[in-house]
Amino acid sequence: MARAKRKFVCQQCGTVSGRWQGQCDDCGEWNSIVEEAAETIFSARHDLHSGGRALTLVGLDDKVELPPRTTTGIAEFDRALGGGIVSGSATLIGGDPGIGKSTLLLQAAARIASAGHSVAYISGEEVADQVRLRAQRLGLGNAPVQLASATSVRDILTTLGEGAPPALLIIDSIQTMHSDLIEGAPGTVSQVRASSQELIRFAKQRGTALILVGHVTKDGSIAGPRVLEHMVDTVLSFEGERSHQYRILRAIKNRFGGTDEIGVFAMVAEGLEEVANPSALFLTHRDENVTGATVFPALEGTRPVLVEIQALVVRLSSGATPRRAVVGWDSGRLAMVLAVLEARCGLSFSTCEVYLNVAGGYRLSDPAADLAVAAALMSALSERPVPADVVLFGEIALSGEIRPVAHAPLRLREAAKLGFNRAFVPAAASDGVKGISVSGYRALAQLVDQMLGRG
Repeated sequence: MARAKRKFVCQQCGTVSGRWQGQCDDCGEWNSIVEEAAETIFSARHDLHSGGRALTLVGLDDKVELPPRTTTGIAEFDRALGGGIVSGSATLIGGDPGIGKSTLLLQAAARIASAGHSVAYISGEEVADQVRLRAQRLGLGNAPVQLASATSVRDILTTLGEGAPPALLIIDSIQTMHSDLIEGAPGTVSQVRASSQELIRFAKQRGTALILVGHVTKDGSIAGPRVLEHMVDTVLSFEGERSHQYRILRAIKNRFGGTDEIGVFAMVAEGLEEVANPSALFLTHRDENVTGATVFPALEGTRPVLVEIQALVVRLSSGATPRRAVVGWDSGRLAMVLAVLEARCGLSFSTCEVYLNVAGGYRLSDPAADLAVAAALMSALSERPVPADVVLFGEIALSGEIRPVAHAPLRLREAAKLGFNRAFVPAAASDGVKGISVSGYRALAQLVDQMLGRG
């Protein structure tokens, strides 16, 4: 009988090769390739055209009801999930160590259990007493959550299969789980894939909502194979700096809702606290005008969030190469805005260092921030402050044109609600909103001439 071929799998990117090597050719990681059991020649050549069960095909136009949801009692968590936890769904949540993943899930588990639903919390990283002590510190010691410390998927499923399935099952974390059907240490590609598959199958068959906690790599992406993200229904990313008080829960994938909603939390002594008005977090309350500071009404799903953009321009007396530093925005987009300001508006930044920052640790990806960034750069270069009661938004084209952006009325209403009186926007979006005066511009040069007082 012919021997089965050997298979070597990279633990970072999942690349399969026929031999071991020190460095993966695809992702470049060192010492990440591990041998795994390969399929037999018989299984590879077996005919799959017969011997199975016939499937029942349904029409696309058949009536279907929306899946029932269970609210967690944490409005910001429910918002990121699309309205609550769906029965039988699998959710993967990732984030940096110490960011608050376990704290958030423990708070949600306690509230769901207190509402009369059965909840099981399985920790592979802490013993049950450690989880219980953290719950007491958060004031959740009396919540009827069932705790266990285990890493064997067989033990977990055997225990849960003895009685009625829980409404919610939390696995913290999936990288610590181990299946005895697969060779390899916990955390390897094969173990993560096999353990997740067994847990997800249990959730789908028994109607249990499953939440998996995933580790992240150095660059912030969820560790392990990408196939894990394809297996689950929802992928959530918990973002923020450990040194900052605020955290953002963002949906990357959601089969039961949109991926454009965020939840905002503040880390306090009692755990994670909801932030109902995130605009107040990212705005600086200043009594006088400051050069290089503008306010931009960003949009996260259906929620407008006002953030402050800060710019600093330092003129260099020597012939040194000027530096460009960006925090919270795309450095390539900053280079484009600087090029448009030089080529279309006659402003020179070639001998200046430019520093750009989005206040509060917020990260912007909205192209509508172009106009607010350009105004902050102009203000810092000319040392003329932008009025404190003005918000700006609009996308800048390479021709210098200011292009319209989506949901302009929603942005304007949020700015008016927070006390801003004027808005500089694209000319196509100059329809007014009650409580705020709107000025429309077709080209960036028009705004530059007005701010610098050029005739």
